[in-house]
Amino acid sequence: MKNIVTLGLTALGMTLLAASPAMANAAVDAVAVVDPNDAINVAIRSANLGLGIGGGLAAGLGAVGAGIGIGKIGGSAVESIARQPEMAGKIFLYMILTSALVEGVALFAVLVGLLIGFVK
Repeated sequence: MKNIVTLGLTALGMTLLAASPAMANAAVDAVAVVDPNDAINVAIRSANLGLGIGGGLAAGLGAVGAGIGIGKIGGSAVESIARQPEMAGKIFLYMILTSALVEGVALFAVLVGLLIGFVK
């Protein structure tokens, strides 16, 4: 359990370091700034920075959660096949089907996170 938590926190940290600044810079650069000292433009830039960080968090947590879920599915399937080798075909079929559904949800979460990060 401790290894899973460490792996999850590491993946979250890497996601924050990699995705958030890129999305935040793209969102901030999308704002046309007439006067850098104008209070409205400063507020817009701050809001867009928050959107970039939030989008990175959403995409990263979606990917990390799916990775943990698919790992648990695979581990349980291997354990089940070890206990009942005659059911290996059905267990494998259900494992692939469930993993595909989890991966679909993960891709949706990453897409929504990226879209949030690029909203003006």
